[in-house]
Amino acid sequence: FFFLVHSIFFFLLLGILGEKALLTAPQNISILSTNMKHFLTWSPVIIQGETVRYSVEFQGEYERVYANESWIPISECSLIPATVCNITEDISATVAYNLRVRAALGARRSEWGTLKGFFNRNTTSLTPPVMKVMADGYHLLVELEEMGPAFQFCVLYWKKGQERRMQQKLVKEVSSVVHLDTMEAGAEYCVKAQSYVEAINRSSSFSQTQCVRAQGDTSMWLVTALISCAGFAVAALTLPFLTWKTSKIFQYSCCPVAVLPDTLKVSEPSSQLILCGSEGAEQCDLMVVVMPSEEVLRLWLQ
Repeated sequence: FFFLVHSIFFFLLLGILGEKALLTAPQNISILSTNMKHFLTWSPVIIQGETVRYSVEFQGEYERVYANESWIPISECSLIPATVCNITEDISATVAYNLRVRAALGARRSEWGTLKGFFNRNTTSLTPPVMKVMADGYHLLVELEEMGPAFQFCVLYWKKGQERRMQQKLVKEVSSVVHLDTMEAGAEYCVKAQSYVEAINRSSSFSQTQCVRAQGDTSMWLVTALISCAGFAVAALTLPFLTWKTSKIFQYSCCPVAVLPDTLKVSEPSSQLILCGSEGAEQCDLMVVVMPSEEVLRLWLQ
């Protein structure tokens, strides 16, 4: 009987040790880091019919040098079923970090699986910001993607065809649409932007260039041009007439011409005067006298 009990205990202990041996450490530990957001990932430890959970710890420069190489647990990633852990909040300095993860199933634990090499957040991949360029009348506007408090944006804009006169604007906080410039009528403007993180002193590449034209500017410019041309044509036609008319007014004002009344005008070059005596009116002699106009006027006035 004692031998039977001892054998059962031995086989139970062997089974427990065998189950422990099946719980291997997580493999393929790596970090995905984009735009200052960092995620630790690993391959799952698979046990048929069981849910394996994982815990993550980190070690920064301070822990390695001043705290006896201690490790700090990440509370958000303690006994989680997922095979990814968001470590962004814990990677708060631009120093080399070491990370490790282990699997757990009930009371059993695996060995720690450690990240190969160190991770520094200055190696994060920075992408250009998503942006939308708009024209509100004569105003050039840009709307930038919100990428977090660590990000600033360098925006370049220029009048199309004048790339050498490119202007720059540094946007430190993205809270709404940003006004860049006042556009000229009928002109097209282009914009591109890049993200910048001051904490790691790195910039992304530039986004694709987007161009816009002022809304309604072309038609307004055409109407203005047509009105100006019409005004110039009218001025060119009326100016000679006004000049001639003005000269005549000054001429008559300074040197007026005396005009005789119609009663004093002589329509014929000679005048016929019929002289009849008061006596013997029936016997009148017709005398034709040719006199100058001035003489006729003098006689009429007497």
